[in-house]
Order: sequence, then structure tokens, then C-alpha cells
Amino acid sequence: MKTIAFYDTKPYDREYMTAADGAGDLRWEFHEFRLTAETCGSARGAEAVCGFVNDRIDAAVLRLLAELGVHHVALRCAGFNNVDLSAARDCGVSITRVPAYSPHAVAEHTVALLLSLDRRIHRAYNRVREQNFSLNGLVGFDLFGKTCGILGTGKIGRIAAQILRGFGMRVVAYDPFPSPGWASSHGIDYLPLDEVLARSDVLSLHLPLTPTTHHLIGSATLARMKPGAVLLNTSRGKLLDTSAVIDALKSGHLSGVALDVYEEEEGVFFEDLSGSVLHDDELARLLMFPNVLVTAHQAFLTREALTEIARVTVGNLSAGPGRFLEGTVVAQP
Repeated sequence: MKTIAFYDTKPYDREYMTAADGAGDLRWEFHEFRLTAETCGSARGAEAVCGFVNDRIDAAVLRLLAELGVHHVALRCAGFNNVDLSAARDCGVSITRVPAYSPHAVAEHTVALLLSLDRRIHRAYNRVREQNFSLNGLVGFDLFGKTCGILGTGKIGRIAAQILRGFGMRVVAYDPFPSPGWASSHGIDYLPLDEVLARSDVLSLHLPLTPTTHHLIGSATLARMKPGAVLLNTSRGKLLDTSAVIDALKSGHLSGVALDVYEEEEGVFFEDLSGSVLHDDELARLLMFPNVLVTAHQAFLTREALTEIARVTVGNLSAGPGRFLEGTVVAQP
């Protein structure tokens, strides 16, 4: 029986992973703490580890894991920018991921954020619970007839675009690798980035994090956006320069921002800090704006997505060396 050291465990992880391992072929060691150089000694005796987005899988951790006899890190997420892939290859550690679990989950959450922010649902909910039935300050706008810009037309971006077309929005898109056939069939126009920024009443980000896209939305690109636009990000936190976004909110250049991701999530997102002081000043500032809505990286959190994440992760953990599921390997010795 293969032993798996599982990090940053939440109750739903235990439920779905053990259900996916129906035959009981894996021995799970669930840890609530994250994987770091200080904690990876807990992987002693394990053949593989399972990590998540905020586990620190850098060169130091990979060297320590290799010394402990761990030769497989299974990520239960799509992103892998927290992994030193070059060091993994050098250390003889394979890295797998879940490249696609439920693009519908993330796309639908994006639209839910837009509707909630636009129609002030979060503020109205709190008011009514306090028996305040006033409508002052709750005026939104029709999505019908407005323009939404989609940056990144992978699976999630395409589904989000199609949903928004259903609201009668015009959708324009930018992607360095466009899909013209899909765009034509759904009435979507590809445009250069600057034109998408200038025309969009709503701008939604669905790009991977790369050196090119890091802080893609910063002071310069924000200045080129349509005044009064709404900005959505359910992709990667570091696509946004948070300081520049705060400045754009203060000036009124952005009329609203909805986020499911944040630049510095580690130690904040996925944790209950309700009895603590929030030490991240920029996040605290964002949360003070009445026209900002933040969810804590929950866009993926549906039954369907968790089932698929568990299926692929367990499949890779159960496989022998070099027999991982197709399309899941991001580094191999």
C-alpha cells in the first residue's frame, strides 16, 4: 500500500479523496499545515505527497523530499507556478497536476461575482438581515447591451464568454493564441489588447500566470481601460498589481472590482482569521471599499469539480512510475 503525505487538508479534501480511493489502495496521512522546508520532514515514509496552490514546492523542499525517498508530487490543482520545475527534474521528482476539473465551475462563479457586485447583492443581503429595507445605494446597471472583454479564451474564458453572450452582452476578446472558429460561432470578436481595454464595460481575466502576464493589469493598462469599468479576476492573483487597482478605485476610474484570487493568498485564503488582525494592509484596504467583492479562491468549489480533482489525483497517485494520466505531467526526470 502506497503512503501519501497530503498537505493543507480541508474537510472536503478528506471526503472526496477517500471516496475516489474506493478500493483503499492508498494510505493517507492528512496534514492541515502547508508543505514547506520546515514541514516536509512529515513526509518521511511516504512514497508521494499531494500539494495545493499555497504549498511551497521550491528547490529546497524538492531536495529534502528526494532525500526522504519521495519521487512524486501530485498537485490537486491546475496551476503550478508554486513549483520549481527545473529543480524537480534535477532531483528526480515527478510533478503532476489536474489540468482541467470543471471550467464551468470557475466561469459560473465569475458571472456570479459580476451579478452580485453589479446589483449589490452582498450589501442588500446584509441590510435585510438587519431589517434595513432601504434601496438607497443599491443601483446597478443592465448587463444587456454592455461590452465585456475577456482576456484569455481557454476553456474557462470561452465558457464565461458564452454565458455573458446569453445576457445579451457584446463580448470582445484578447488571446495571443485565438480560436477564430469558436469566436465566429458565438458572435465574439477578437481585438488587440488595447482595444479590448478601451471598449470594455466589464473586463474579466482568464489567463495563466507567466512572466509576460505578471501584473498585466497595472497602472498603464488600467489607464487605458474605459472609465467606470468593472474588473473581474478569477484566474491568478498576480495578474493584477493590487496597489494600482486600489489607486484606480480611489480615483473612480474603476467602478467596481470582484476577485476570487489575490496576489498574496498564502496564510490568508483557506484559513479562518475571524479572530485575528489581518496583517496584509492592501487586502484590508480592498475589503473596505463598498464596490469591491472578494471571495477566498472558491470558484473551483463545486461537487463536480471536487469529484474530478479527486479522480485525477488518485489516478496519478495510484499509477506506477511513468504511468501518469495523459496530460497531467508538468515535470518528469
